[in-house]
Amino acid sequence: MPVRLFKALLFFAALCATPAHALTVEVEAPDEIRALLTQHLETARAARLGETLDAEEMARLQRQSELTARDLLATEGYFSPEVDSAVERVGDDWRVTYRVVPGARTTVRSVKLTVEGALKTRAESAGLRGRIERNFFLTQGMPFRQADWETAKVTVLRPLLGGAYPAAQITASEARIDPAAQSADLSVTVDSGPAFFYGQPRISGSQRYPESTIRNLSPLKPGKPVRQQDLLDYQMALETSGYYAQATVRIDPDPALAAAVPILVEVVERPEKLFSVGAGVSTDTGARVQASWLHRDIANRGMRLKLDARLETARQTGAAELAWPRNASGYENSLGMQLKQEDIEGQETRSSVFVAKRNRTRGQIETTLMLQYQTEEQTIASVLDERNQALVANYAWTQRTVGRAFYPRRGYVLTLQGGGAAEALLSDTSFVRLYGRHTQYFRAGTRGRLIVRGEFGSVLADTRDGIPTDFLFRAGGDNSVRGYAYQSLGRTFSGGVASVRYLATGSVEYNHFFEGNWGMAVFVDAGDAADSPGALSPVFGYGVGARYRSPVGPINLDLAYGEATEEFRLHFSLGVSF
Repeated sequence: MPVRLFKALLFFAALCATPAHALTVEVEAPDEIRALLTQHLETARAARLGETLDAEEMARLQRQSELTARDLLATEGYFSPEVDSAVERVGDDWRVTYRVVPGARTTVRSVKLTVEGALKTRAESAGLRGRIERNFFLTQGMPFRQADWETAKVTVLRPLLGGAYPAAQITASEARIDPAAQSADLSVTVDSGPAFFYGQPRISGSQRYPESTIRNLSPLKPGKPVRQQDLLDYQMALETSGYYAQATVRIDPDPALAAAVPILVEVVERPEKLFSVGAGVSTDTGARVQASWLHRDIANRGMRLKLDARLETARQTGAAELAWPRNASGYENSLGMQLKQEDIEGQETRSSVFVAKRNRTRGQIETTLMLQYQTEEQTIASVLDERNQALVANYAWTQRTVGRAFYPRRGYVLTLQGGGAAEALLSDTSFVRLYGRHTQYFRAGTRGRLIVRGEFGSVLADTRDGIPTDFLFRAGGDNSVRGYAYQSLGRTFSGGVASVRYLATGSVEYNHFFEGNWGMAVFVDAGDAADSPGALSPVFGYGVGARYRSPVGPINLDLAYGEATEEFRLHFSLGVSF
């Protein structure tokens, strides 16, 4: 019997004769693979769990760990490694040491990507074919890793499945390894299947509200190529319409139905009637209680009637609105009226508002055309007592690229408005009103964001007299210039602050979130409101704040210093204000 074999048998017999002992593991290998082996080797896992092992189990785990090490190294592109291990006694415990020499790493020598199906022949898909080829990131000379290989194949399919080819699949893939040359030859065959086009909706779950409501909310036109984002937009439109608590929109990627694939729509309807109450507090308008009643199916036509009453410390309102469901052209029409009374910074107003509105949302763009008639009584102590009226036509355009995130870290919200009134048409003064607001979100590191906001408004008129305050401006408050009271920046009288014709505000804010949902903010705000552009004299507010990401939206608590007033002011808000 050879001496080496005899010694091994004696060592194994000695191990078998010893009781179970604890275990420590050491891995001697290059840094880039040591962590991988330490995480996944069976002996290392047993050591982390604090297991006590007898000799037989120790020998089994040692052999299995050597095989596992070779498999792990192969996934990283090392196909010819040297793996040795040794077991020794350290006191009453085991210690196993692995010595790993990975050898030369395999690199990609060639890549062959073959496309079959409609993607190969459709002229419209030439750009998509080129994008797929560019997205296959494993190229000649790169290290070959199994994880990268799997990710590359997923990357090839993603634009197809998200577009007009939901039946796409990889029909063949091979990574041919040449150990002698330490190289890999890769080949992938993708069958896109047929291009899919929208057919008609198939609706389930609609019992209470007309099916036409669901059909009119659809942005999907028969004959248009399928796109996953379209289905998600349709689903979002259903869920935000007010009629449905839940909605699912999908297609069945059956190649036989590709020419006109049915759109499968499943909805869970909201109750027809809803009564709700609420309470809250704001540093702008004080404590608040609110009650509302909603009927979603007036005259069995899906028309919504909403009655709302809100009592705040500085403002009280009552409103009624009758809204029609979206029509086949994508428009939502409504009629409403509101009675409002407020006392903010000494300016007391009592107004009646009647409004007709047409709204349309297409993707990221929302547009609103509005005709509003308003009468108002306004007083400021004993220095101002006016009665104003105006019939105003106004157009608003808003683009949102921030999605539905409570805490957006990229994108922007841009709002532009333009409107006016003519003295000859139920108005005391002719004027043109222009307004714009832009909020931009930037990612700042892994846990931060930068928010930059700008706002400008102007009312072009010979005088501000006769113009209702809703069409004029004041600044100051949570979403304007922090460090100053709500709407305290404007035309100052001895008894209060009046609304004016020009507005300009801006803000720069940095947010950083720690572990969990808590974060902090630092910010600088600036702005003013005046009766002429030359009279605008921005005041500054500086501050710090706390942020909490609650399930219903961000809770913001800010402490701001108003440079002009030399006072600190606390600001509180819940939710994202755009």
